[in-house]
Amino acid sequence: MTGVVWVLLALSAGMAATALVDATVRAAVGGRAAGAALLSTWRSGAVLLLQQRISTERPDAQAWALAPSLLLGLAAVMVSVVPLAPGVVLAPLPHSVVLFGAAAALVLIAVFLQGWSPNSPFPMVGGYRMFAQALSSMIPFALVLIGTALPAESLGITVIVTDQEGLWNVVRQPLGLPIYLATTVGVLFHGPLATPAGGDLAGGVELEASGVQLLAWRLAHHGVVVAACAVGASVFLGGWHGPLLPGPVWVALKTLALVAVLSAARHLLPRVRLERYVVVAWTVLLPLALLDVFLTGWWLL
Repeated sequence: MTGVVWVLLALSAGMAATALVDATVRAAVGGRAAGAALLSTWRSGAVLLLQQRISTERPDAQAWALAPSLLLGLAAVMVSVVPLAPGVVLAPLPHSVVLFGAAAALVLIAVFLQGWSPNSPFPMVGGYRMFAQALSSMIPFALVLIGTALPAESLGITVIVTDQEGLWNVVRQPLGLPIYLATTVGVLFHGPLATPAGGDLAGGVELEASGVQLLAWRLAHHGVVVAACAVGASVFLGGWHGPLLPGPVWVALKTLALVAVLSAARHLLPRVRLERYVVVAWTVLLPLALLDVFLTGWWLL
């Protein structure tokens, strides 16, 4: 029970930090004062907290309520496999990479529930969009994670981090981290690939949501993003390894660095058309991910 409390606390801190980093990056890109952007973020959250909840005609109320809860639960599962220091991890499983990949894959179910439940056309289209982009992203996403497991000869994230002492995987596998980030935004519908909640769909899966439900959904989305960045920091950037500072501080700093990269992509890059991303995922990202695995195997041999 104590471990669950710590995961929830870490996840809450991560969601708050992600919102603050995103507001700071947005202010820097827009040439605004960071303080005003941060205040705007908290004000938007307060407005949603106090906003009256609206509904549609004949929605699936139970599935609609389940969607943000499922997304938040998946974020908690992802965070539970992140080691903060040697022996400090809630789920020290020998196959924690597999557990993380399974949780990331199930994000599309939560998004589809959020789109299907209101019984409204635009959210439904957003849900189907999520299936198209997530299924196109998952294979290269999984392959680069397997690539990080090869040098450690283990699917456990703790073992992978331990194996990076002296040489991080981002140096061993220069293709791995860029592909991981490019596919993460597809699997987690973030930034340039937030097509399920696209403006051309008037908000897509978020169109009919309001009040506390919308606030919970957006916070849960922050949760899966920060969890994916924490795992990326562990398997590519050495996790707790670093000079002077304690291990958990290094994990937090590396995680926030990846969050800042994804936030910069969100505010600097235009939203990608779904069909173009699907083609790029199958014809470019998948071959590059296979090349990453082959080069890693060749290097090990």
